[in-house]
Amino acid sequence: MPLTQDEQSPRSVEREANGDTAPRSTPTTAPTVRRRKQRQTWRQAFRRDWQLYSLALLPLIFFAIFKYGPMVGNIIAFRRFRPGGSIFGDEWVGLRYIEMFINDPTFWQVFANTAILGGLTLVIGFPLPIVLALMLNEVRKKHFKKVVQSISYLPHFLSVVIVVGMLMQLLSLQGTVNQIIESFGGEGIPFLQRPEWFRTVYVGSEIWQTVGWGTILYLAALTTVDDSLYEASKIDGAGRWRQTWHVTLPGIRPMMITLLILNIGMFLNVGFEKVLLLYNPLTYETADVISTYLYRVGLVSNNLSYAAAIGLFQALIGLVMVLSANLLSRRMVGTSLW
Repeated sequence: MPLTQDEQSPRSVEREANGDTAPRSTPTTAPTVRRRKQRQTWRQAFRRDWQLYSLALLPLIFFAIFKYGPMVGNIIAFRRFRPGGSIFGDEWVGLRYIEMFINDPTFWQVFANTAILGGLTLVIGFPLPIVLALMLNEVRKKHFKKVVQSISYLPHFLSVVIVVGMLMQLLSLQGTVNQIIESFGGEGIPFLQRPEWFRTVYVGSEIWQTVGWGTILYLAALTTVDDSLYEASKIDGAGRWRQTWHVTLPGIRPMMITLLILNIGMFLNVGFEKVLLLYNPLTYETADVISTYLYRVGLVSNNLSYAAAIGLFQALIGLVMVLSANLLSRRMVGTSLW
């Protein structure tokens, strides 16, 4: 039964009065049209800038072959692998290797050493590039600033072997450091044979090698801070300290949070090469970390399935730490990686 004019809606009456009797599209077609437009827009962008998109092809291939492809090998953490057999293992053993390292007191000693070295490097090494960048930002003599930057950057370009060789020469019993100690009437210290000195040597060398390089990103971030904010703070009577605290640091906070989250993700990946070259059986108590333990267990002792289980556990811990740090940062600070 057709509706009378009084029962019809005002909009339908108005359309009939204007002679518009064409059917109106229903709201359910809007998402379909929007998706079609998005596909067309993506295709147009790809056709227009295909040269730029092609530059990402090689990095994607690299990550697929050398990063994601090897993840398939984690299956041997649940299978017994024998050299010469299948790369995916010969026999399913379930959680046997995971139970082995969970019940192994040596592993937990190694895990504690890794956490302590990673924590010291993060707590001490993370703020120092920020401090150095703030100090260099206050320098007005460009020549002096460039000299300081060059001197602080140079250690980053030295290989780990050269750095460890320098440490051995400086910290040996007849090295420069002990000669200075003995010249003041002290007794020489075998730094590289004392387990209580290893963490100091490692963290100190890491800071010396990375602090200058870390300032590059912060100096770049400092150039993005609006100068009008400094002028407004001066009008309000703020000194240099208050400007740094209320203007400079909030301006580079996104960069700080991003690098902090990335560093937290690498928390347990303590440098394998430097530890391997520096430590010895006398310093295993404090120097042995997960990466060197995996090297001895997996390659030296040829127990690759057990090493794969430990490596998988380490990777999962790093993933959980990154996700947790990103979540806390997004909720507390409002800045995150994603």
